[in-house]
Amino acid sequence: MKPTLLILAAGMASRYGSMKQIDAFGPNGETIIDYSIYDAIKAGFGKVSFIIREEFAEPFKAIFEPKLKGKIETDYVYQGTDLRKYGIDKDIERAKPWGTAHAVLEAHNQINEPFCVINADDFYGYDAFEKMAKFLTTEVSDETFSLMGYQVDKTLSDHGTVSRGVCAVNSQGNMTAINERTQVYFKEVNGEKKVFYEENGVETEIPNDTRVSMNFWGFTPAVFEETKKLFIDFVEANQHNPKAEFFIPLVADSLIQSGKAAFKVIPTAEEWFGVTYKEDKPIVQKCISTLVEKGVYPAKLF
Repeated sequence: MKPTLLILAAGMASRYGSMKQIDAFGPNGETIIDYSIYDAIKAGFGKVSFIIREEFAEPFKAIFEPKLKGKIETDYVYQGTDLRKYGIDKDIERAKPWGTAHAVLEAHNQINEPFCVINADDFYGYDAFEKMAKFLTTEVSDETFSLMGYQVDKTLSDHGTVSRGVCAVNSQGNMTAINERTQVYFKEVNGEKKVFYEENGVETEIPNDTRVSMNFWGFTPAVFEETKKLFIDFVEANQHNPKAEFFIPLVADSLIQSGKAAFKVIPTAEEWFGVTYKEDKPIVQKCISTLVEKGVYPAKLF
């Protein structure tokens, strides 16, 4: 059974100022999602599921259906605020849904095969999709999930600090913890670019090849049952906090600490890049243009 690609595309992109999920970055108007789907098809994925807001459905379908028809199966998952489907009989006022792990949970009725989760606005590179496809077809189990581990020095900006989920990895290659570092940056030391993070005013160096999460996860449908239990508890604890978000690392950490699942950290040397602010767009366009010039991608993907 071919694995499924689940793309998180329900965010409002408030810092970017428009729907970056369908913004053009490639030489023929390609979105960042297009490059992920292109790599996923090449790596052997059989279906792509878009997690979106229901009100975005028509623009999404108009953009992706014509180009993907006959190339890969597509479907849509709508992330909303109705919690009754999870047995939560409460009306909770929120400006937006409950975060990335809630988004994944919304797909519980539509995915019956091993799957991976990615962000819509991140460029991951073919190596990551190839390795994840191999994991999902040969190694994954209901007790063994995975995370693509990017080298921290291949995910940073020269223009300021970023937040990164820094992975602690044991000798078996499994994640033992994921620590959110909110200020990670390059610093030149004796002519070399080193990586540091700052916390409570204390600066700490970390090796350049430290593995970090860029929200690229591999699961089986078994994750839905555990996620649902955790989500019900999370909503109960945070019903009066309109900004609380139920993130995938919270689920991963709970599964690891309870011994219910291990997370294999799959290393990739790919260069990651993504868009948070409008100012990131020309940088991403240049990166993609360089890959096209090198022949990594055709000028017109689909």
